[in-house]
Amino acid sequence: MPIRVMLVDDQALLRTGFRMVLDAQPDMEVVAEAGDGEEALRVLAGARPDVVLMDVRMPRMDGVEATRRICAEPGAPKVLILTTFDLDEYAFSALRAGAGGFMLKDVPPGDLLAAIRAVHSGDAVVAPSTTRRLLDRFAPMLPGAPDERSQARELELARLTAREREVMVLVAQGLSNGEIAARLVLSEATVKTHVGRILTKLGLRDRVQVVVLAYETGLVRAGGAD
Repeated sequence: MPIRVMLVDDQALLRTGFRMVLDAQPDMEVVAEAGDGEEALRVLAGARPDVVLMDVRMPRMDGVEATRRICAEPGAPKVLILTTFDLDEYAFSALRAGAGGFMLKDVPPGDLLAAIRAVHSGDAVVAPSTTRRLLDRFAPMLPGAPDERSQARELELARLTAREREVMVLVAQGLSNGEIAARLVLSEATVKTHVGRILTKLGLRDRVQVVVLAYETGLVRAGGAD
C-alpha cells in the first residue's frame, strides 16, 4: 500500500510542487491538501493520511497548533514539519506538540522522500545532534516557568534507574547508540535496551522526544548536561 500523504501549506504553488514529486513515487500518494490548520483538521478524518507535511506559519491556525491537535488524537498520522532556518523556534514548538521531525522547505526532493518514508516507519527524521543544536539556540528564549505537563514529566523521570538517566542525558547530547556504548563501556545491544525502556517508561515515541523532554525538565540545559 502506498504511503498516504496530506499537504498542509498556505502556498498553493508549493503544494503543487510537492504533489508532483510525491505522486511520481510508486510508494506514495497525495490524498488531501489544506491551506491552513483549520482546513487540515476538517479534511483529515475523510482523507486518512499516514503522514502530514505541515507548514508552520499559516493564517487562522498555524502548524504548531494543528500538529498539537492532530497528535492528541488516537491513531493519529505522523506529522513532518516543513520550516526555514529563521523559523526554527516554531519547529521546536512543533516537536513539543508531537511532530516526528522537521525539514527545510528547500530540501532536495530525495531527502524529502526519505524523510517521509522514515517518519512513516516510525523513525525520527531529525538527528538528535541536530535537534540539540536547535534547542541550544532557542531554549533560552522559552518561558522560564514550567507548565503542568513539564512538571509531571519531572516526576516521571524519577521512574528511571540511574543508568537510564545517564543514557538519556547522552541521547539528549546527540550521541548515537554506538557512541553511548563506547562512553559507558556497554554493548550496543544493552544501550538499545536502555533507550527502549526510557521510551516506554516516559511514554515517548522516539529519540527526538527524548531530547525535547530532557530540555523541558532541565535534565540537559542549553550548552551541556545538568
